[in-house]
Amino acid sequence: MPLNQYVTPIKLVLFTLLLLFFALFALWRRRRAQIAIVVAALAWAIGAGWLATPLLDLAQHGYRQTDMPAFAPNTTIVMMGGGTDRSGSALVPKHNAIRRIAAVGTLYRQCRQTGASCKVILSGGDPQRHGQAEADNYAPYVLAEGVAPGDLVRENQSLNTYQNARNVNAILGAAHDNRLIVVTSAYHMRRSLRAFEAFGYAPVPYVSDVRSNRVTFFPRIRGFTNSELAMHELVGLARFNVYRWLHLY
Repeated sequence: MPLNQYVTPIKLVLFTLLLLFFALFALWRRRRAQIAIVVAALAWAIGAGWLATPLLDLAQHGYRQTDMPAFAPNTTIVMMGGGTDRSGSALVPKHNAIRRIAAVGTLYRQCRQTGASCKVILSGGDPQRHGQAEADNYAPYVLAEGVAPGDLVRENQSLNTYQNARNVNAILGAAHDNRLIVVTSAYHMRRSLRAFEAFGYAPVPYVSDVRSNRVTFFPRIRGFTNSELAMHELVGLARFNVYRWLHLY
């Protein structure tokens, strides 16, 4: 996996640790040695995966495996955006997005075998500001999986999970299909389902991939990445629930 995929997560985690370090230094000057030891131990625990494992387990709880769903006469398969990366001069789907694309292809082929009317909605704008929406970037890959062009819809304006659901709802309108299947990674599934439920859907989950973590003695880049990813999802889910409680969503 290219190193640039790790840069932002590592920056976020280290920036948080530095803020904590200097804040505690300012508040408890007499405890600076102890504070330095605690912050260093925390950084080690994050990088070595001791925190990433329980955080990922919590984020992915209940969605480590999903069965092939039943298909209704009118079925919509929604793929949630998973980001893009630079590969030389080309812009390509991130690794987890490739897994979601493969899962969409599998679902679509199974759906068509039942004789159902099946459409695929790719949902994702350009939150990374790479110059191309995720939905537009993924479309050729999804078509290569066998999805018919007439069954493919691009939702290329959303910048977050809530907007994914909101914009898909605008495409489908009041006449919802019999079955709406949401395809995304295990760590992102709970928040995705909550977003679609906010618009009156009863979404069916289909997990494309499960994030794994390995505890090591020495800190690794993946430890920082997994910790940031899990914390991002857990904080995002908590924020979504608060917004729903305040009727902001």
